[in-house]
Amino acid sequence: MLTRKQHELLLFINERMKESGIPPSFDEMKDALDLASKSGIHRLITALEERGFIRRLPNRARALEVIKLPDSYQANLQPRRGFSPSVIEGSLGKQPEPARRAEPANDEASHVAEVPMMGRIAAGVPISAIQNITHNITVPAEMIGPGDHYALEVKGDSMIDAGIFDGDTVVIRNMSTANPGDIIVALVDDEEATLKRFRRKGASIALEAANPAYETRIFGPDRVKVQGKLVGLIRRYH
Repeated sequence: MLTRKQHELLLFINERMKESGIPPSFDEMKDALDLASKSGIHRLITALEERGFIRRLPNRARALEVIKLPDSYQANLQPRRGFSPSVIEGSLGKQPEPARRAEPANDEASHVAEVPMMGRIAAGVPISAIQNITHNITVPAEMIGPGDHYALEVKGDSMIDAGIFDGDTVVIRNMSTANPGDIIVALVDDEEATLKRFRRKGASIALEAANPAYETRIFGPDRVKVQGKLVGLIRRYH
């Protein structure tokens, strides 16, 4: 399994290679991953090479070849049972596009919706319950569908195998029920909120992580309240 930084660097190199045919420089990789020095990039590239994801070509500057991508990346391109969010990809490894004139308001493709940002949600060690509304964010209208929705910033790495990383913004449909396999916002004991996959274990509720480093947590049905279901994901690269 790759770490989050290894995963981000591999995808960054892959996207840049697809666009320009030239690997990014170490400075570009350092800036894209918000690292303090290029030594961290050296360590990441060495780790990716040792795991067989990339290959350094000898006697050529900036010569990298992507050999394979993580299985989780390929899986994220396919529909998931119980989870198939829309994803807005960020600009990592992409050249900025020129500004475009806004389309007429009656163009369905241009419709957007505002969703309230409610603070942070734990995807790892639980944090305090959902905060109050801080501001609104704009999302494509087709992402959310009918019903009330809100957004949360993800804190932690317990859902990385579901394609959800620390710092992502998740879009949640407000609802109080869930089906097994849904990724939900769960409120535990009315005091801690967490983002996990919903399962049932007999009469109990299981909150399942998507990272083998975290154990599945089992609760009595009266201790867990479903606060919404994941329907969308927004990722920004800095």
